[in-house]
Amino acid sequence: YFGDKSSCVENVSALNLTSSSSVRGLNSTCIGKTPLSTRSVCRSHTPLMGYSVTSSSAVSAHTVASVIVAVVEGRGLARGEVGMASIDLKNPEVILSQFADNTTYAKVITKLKILTPLEIIMSNTACDAGNTTKLFSLITEHFRNVTFTTVQRKYFNETKGLEYVEQLCASEFSTIFMEVQSKYYCLAAAAALLKYVEFIQNSVYAPKSLKVRFQGSEKTAMIDSSSAQNLELVINNRDSRNSHTLFGVLNYTKTPGGSRRLRSNILEPLVDAETINTRLDCVQELLQDEELFFGLQAVISKFLDTEQLLSVLVQIPKQDTVKTAESKITNLIYLKHTLELVEPLKAALRSCNTPLLKAYYNSLEDTRFGIILEKITTVINDDTRYTKGCLNMRTQKCYAVKPNINEFLDIARRTYTEIVDDIAGMITQLAEKYSLPMKTSFSSARGFFIQMNVDCSTLPNGQLPSEFTKITKMKNTYSFTSADLIKMNERCQESLREIYHMTYLIVCKLLNEIYEHIHCLYKLSDIVSMLDMLLSFAHACTLSDYVRPEFTDTLAIKQGWHPILEKIAMEKPVSNNTYLTEGNNFVIITGPNMSGKSTYLKQIALCQIMAQIGSYVPAEYCSFRIAEQIFTRIGMDDDIETNASTFMKEMKEITYIIQNANDKSLIIIDELGRGTSAEEGIGICYAACEYLLNLKAFTLFATHFLELCHMDALYPNVENYHFEVQHVRSSAGKKEKIAYTYALSKGYTEEKNYGLKAAEVSSLPSSVILDAKEITNHIAKQILHRQKSTPEMMKQRAVYHLAMRLVQTARNSRLDPDSLRIYLKGLKKKYEAGCPAPGQNDEQ
Repeated sequence: YFGDKSSCVENVSALNLTSSSSVRGLNSTCIGKTPLSTRSVCRSHTPLMGYSVTSSSAVSAHTVASVIVAVVEGRGLARGEVGMASIDLKNPEVILSQFADNTTYAKVITKLKILTPLEIIMSNTACDAGNTTKLFSLITEHFRNVTFTTVQRKYFNETKGLEYVEQLCASEFSTIFMEVQSKYYCLAAAAALLKYVEFIQNSVYAPKSLKVRFQGSEKTAMIDSSSAQNLELVINNRDSRNSHTLFGVLNYTKTPGGSRRLRSNILEPLVDAETINTRLDCVQELLQDEELFFGLQAVISKFLDTEQLLSVLVQIPKQDTVKTAESKITNLIYLKHTLELVEPLKAALRSCNTPLLKAYYNSLEDTRFGIILEKITTVINDDTRYTKGCLNMRTQKCYAVKPNINEFLDIARRTYTEIVDDIAGMITQLAEKYSLPMKTSFSSARGFFIQMNVDCSTLPNGQLPSEFTKITKMKNTYSFTSADLIKMNERCQESLREIYHMTYLIVCKLLNEIYEHIHCLYKLSDIVSMLDMLLSFAHACTLSDYVRPEFTDTLAIKQGWHPILEKIAMEKPVSNNTYLTEGNNFVIITGPNMSGKSTYLKQIALCQIMAQIGSYVPAEYCSFRIAEQIFTRIGMDDDIETNASTFMKEMKEITYIIQNANDKSLIIIDELGRGTSAEEGIGICYAACEYLLNLKAFTLFATHFLELCHMDALYPNVENYHFEVQHVRSSAGKKEKIAYTYALSKGYTEEKNYGLKAAEVSSLPSSVILDAKEITNHIAKQILHRQKSTPEMMKQRAVYHLAMRLVQTARNSRLDPDSLRIYLKGLKKKYEAGCPAPGQNDEQ
């Protein structure tokens, strides 16, 4: 926040907010409609705006939440229509979205999980005691550690929202009005959000300075939060700091903006094949042209956090303090540093060929970059730039403005220089006086202080002279100061304050002239983050043999492997094929425990996501059908918080899939119905499979219930596959061991009692295992012998498969006539082999 706390709190109390940090029960949220306390608003909510824009490690960029979201839902007949508005305090972009959601509010929860908000704002009518809306209850249940604030319903005002958008939206993005004019709910959310942010930040956004965009939920694939967690897309389930995730595999970004972009793309992949192919063309060019790759990478890595910088530039503080002055000067230096990189970036892109890279080059031709830089260089010294180290940066800020622009500023700077020289002189004198190797040091917390490297034994009595105070010692390094030095530091700070104040006035005048041209910086930050992500994809490809994906109506992966497993194992895992079409869209996978089923299922989902974000894929060849939703049901956990047993959690997950899946979904189910008795488990599995079979969704289903494998006799679109294992006798020849091949083969597993074999390995007492074997054999004899396929069924199945192959060939074949003839002959042979030998009364 800017300025003093009192005014901030007065403003907030006018808003009549209620806040409850990390809501546990609903009552705590809704009890007192009192103004917020000083602490909760000014301290805990928002990161300070003097946030440094340095290009710190890209991963840490999104560990600190900084997004504030307002959510509002329609009432009465419009229930289910949800409006959302979000702004990142480190990136001046307002994202509006409005969509119809079903009663599970899956889209809202997914969108919020992707935004990882710092704070969620809702209307006070949503959580009136005894009358809380379902949406509010769900959000509080899913986001237990997020601050909730309720605002009076009157602040969710769509007219006010439209006014805000018109007033703050940069002219470049003004087409947004057409999109959102009739979207009342997202405008209402925007009104409450922008009003609230102004109060807590104690600053207003400069007119026509924000990027506002509307984002429906149609242009990206939906991955629900539990699937993102199961697949370890951005967070490792064992250790959240571990980089063994899809994000970790692909993240070679050099800027925080690129890293944020990669993360949001992984959680919301694209569904438009044209856009994906445009990205893939770029990655291909970067891989083929080494000079372009290294040239771009060198320039991109010099960029700071452009979005964060923009965010601070477009805010006008309500009070001027030393802190705001210093922050604005720093940011102007960052801006100069950023604009000076536009030319090198253009030079790196000059010889590129792909449409997207060419478009970026043309965007950088924008004259406004030059205009802003020119305006800055009339006032700011040419050699002022971003440097590492607090003293270096302090010197840059002091001498940022050119001499002879303001006489008083020049005098203040001379005074400052003299004081700094005096400090250095004084320390030299002290060193001579005591014959000690003292040197001048600086830290932002202490100012100037004295430091020396000396062994304790060389000091008289092992002590420093008495005039030195605030002594700290680390190994042989002493840090200390003296009364005179403290006074000098105070004088130094005083003259700095004057310099900053005068520089700030000049900078503010300069910024006011720049504001009208600032929109080009949105373009720049967009280009930089996108190029950074594409470079990251290309970098990941060079480290492993990835291949460019194609987009058709078939999911076909030749020798694909698991990208995260490759990173963990440091060598290439066993690769496997995958093949699903409209006619064979349901695959049942069986195999012993630990044979590789779960890894294989996750691998397919990860490859699908990689293809849809524009990355190459770990395989020898791959073709994908674009998935609009990716569902997974993996894992055997219970959930104490929501009072769900293992079985209940399974049922909730499969219900969610059945309610939301459509023909364009990819569904991964790793075992179902394990938490209840075998008969009921098989029953539930069978029924769920039959439901999913009727969709055109691609489903992969791993199970230990071998009864399900006989579905292929009834449904021709079902295929059975299994993971092979080999039995190896030990050298003594007594014990048999299982060797896992991790190779996928057609048909279902022939292994019997593999659970018992796994138990044997686990050193369970042999008496228990013998008993178990006996009981298993007894039960197996009682079970009815399995259903067999009749010749009629086999024929129907062969006809179905032939028809599906012919349709596919007609749609996708690129073969020349001779090759096509050979392929069709092969199909005929396959068909004849699949048909049972005709009886007397069967037609040939």
